[in-house]
Amino acid sequence: QVQLVESGGGSVQAGGSLRLSCAASGYTYRRDCMGWFCQAPGKERDRVVTYYHGDVSTYYADSVKGRFTVSPNNAKNTLYLQKNSLKPEDPATYYCAADVFCTGAFSFWGQGTQVTVSS
Repeated sequence: QVQLVESGGGSVQAGGSLRLSCAASGYTYRRDCMGWFCQAPGKERDRVVTYYHGDVSTYYADSVKGRFTVSPNNAKNTLYLQKNSLKPEDPATYYCAADVFCTGAFSFWGQGTQVTVSS
């Protein structure tokens, strides 16, 4: 019912920027709840940011505060993650997730997009 498609990954030099996109179908951002997660090899997925339309307190993980910014394009049903000042130690894989009924459980996931930061 809900499909999430990530795009925008690639290779950048340290200190560079990328913008990841999460396009959703069967889903409405103004009504539903979203998140971006990251994963490093051998680790569980960690929350990067959660974005709830009705919640004024959008949460950013400490490791990305001041570097990553989430923003919606409701007309395109897309949620962006702007990633600035990238570091080689940043986790390589990023996933978009949907908490379709805003219950606190992210049950729908994209396939993931890879970000490689060099030097």
